[in-house]
Amino acid sequence: MSKSAIRPIVRFGLAEPTRVDDALVVERPVEFRLSGVPVAVLMRSPGDDEALARGFALSESIILHPSEFITIERAGQTEDDDRWDIVLRPDVTIDPEQFRRNTYTSSSCGVCGKASIDAVRIAAPVLPPGPKPSRTMISQMPETMRAVQSEFQLTGGIHAAAAFTRDGDLVAVYEDIGRHNAVDKLIGHLAEDHWPLHEFVMMVSGRISFEIVQKSGVVGIPIICGVSAASSLAAELGDELGMTVVGFVRDGSFNVYCGADRIST
Repeated sequence: MSKSAIRPIVRFGLAEPTRVDDALVVERPVEFRLSGVPVAVLMRSPGDDEALARGFALSESIILHPSEFITIERAGQTEDDDRWDIVLRPDVTIDPEQFRRNTYTSSSCGVCGKASIDAVRIAAPVLPPGPKPSRTMISQMPETMRAVQSEFQLTGGIHAAAAFTRDGDLVAVYEDIGRHNAVDKLIGHLAEDHWPLHEFVMMVSGRISFEIVQKSGVVGIPIICGVSAASSLAAELGDELGMTVVGFVRDGSFNVYCGADRIST
């Protein structure tokens, strides 16, 4: 399913206004259910919904281990009906009401629908040492990620999250209009074959928010890097979890907000 749509626009510049076709990022709602009970509606870019559901359930601590899934199946009657059911093993008992979001979650805010700040701080264990990337590896990650951001190259309006090995090899990249959705899609993909995610370094295309650090900590990612700044709360949580949080990775330099001992020179 395409993440972009063509729309006629009027472009103003130094010359006369011209009518052209432009590619825009598609934004649509998706509903996730837990054993048939709706628990969340997310605004996201269509596609990779099974990975998004898996990553969302894990990073929100709705489930604690990928083995608790049986499957993620379409709940709607057609392929255009964006409703999915997260089906768990019969021996896994979860009260869906505990995780139901009070409102839908917009593409710009992953936790706006939660009832209180107390519900935001999901328990996450202190992280193990994990990889020790070099400063060169970290500096090269944005360019490596950007080279495979096909939808960004087309629209200029979509976020990305990428996973790298301890040696700097690119594992996977996911794009979405919501940066937290891109993170969940990436987590959902990685969790199919790895758990917990202690051996990966994550790179995101925008700022590093509290929720992105939280999601990374819950699933065990010890190092998160971004091309923009980290928030104060994101840095505080990273410190609390023993995470390495790196921002402003640009032009060979970066800022380390916490966990600088993991970075080798």
